[in-house]
Amino acid sequence: MKRRRKGRKPRGRGRFWLRRIALGVIALLALPLLLSLVYLPPVIHPVSTLMVKDVITLKGYTREWTPLDRFGPRLVNSVLMSEDGQFCAHHGIDLNEFRALFQDFLAGEATRGGSTITMQTAKNLYLWHGRSYVRKALELPYAIYLDLVMPKRRIMEIYLNIAEWGPGIYGAEAAARHHFGKSTRELSSRQAALLAVTLPNPLARTPGKPSNALNRLAATIERRAGHAGGYNGCLK
Repeated sequence: MKRRRKGRKPRGRGRFWLRRIALGVIALLALPLLLSLVYLPPVIHPVSTLMVKDVITLKGYTREWTPLDRFGPRLVNSVLMSEDGQFCAHHGIDLNEFRALFQDFLAGEATRGGSTITMQTAKNLYLWHGRSYVRKALELPYAIYLDLVMPKRRIMEIYLNIAEWGPGIYGAEAAARHHFGKSTRELSSRQAALLAVTLPNPLARTPGKPSNALNRLAATIERRAGHAGGYNGCLK
């Protein structure tokens, strides 16, 4: 009768759990691919990971889901020109901007944001926030896939409804009502621009009470939004 070798059973158990962990990681990474398809119908109103966090921590949040057609064009054009002027032209990633960011990284220089609206949508839906090269590496393929399976109009609609505009405030409609006491369709061109330039740092910038620097940024975006006709063709 053969004796069992000592240590064989623990090694087998270890391989079993390693396989289980690997399968779990693969399933977790693949989940956004499935959810992107689930989010295609307009009747589905996705939430962001930050919104989920606010619910779990019992903070709650404010959001008024609004179809893209009901957003004021001033707001849509302002966000487009502020966040991603090439949104209608690229396929999830702005290659020219990405090359510049990569060169800055290789040179050891501080990198800019560089995220397209599609990348930000993927991050808000599926990933965590904060600076991380791991998160950015995941953001890129998710953005390409999202652009492949989802129309531009739907991507913009989701983005405008899940973007953070202040503590517990998500979506442009809730932001417009919170900061200006009116709907996005009633915003002036300057108010729409102020909301747009708040997006890069919504916890530090207050569009309803803008600083001089924020007003200067808004003035630039206001001018660009007035000439957005050549850039917003995919949203019409």
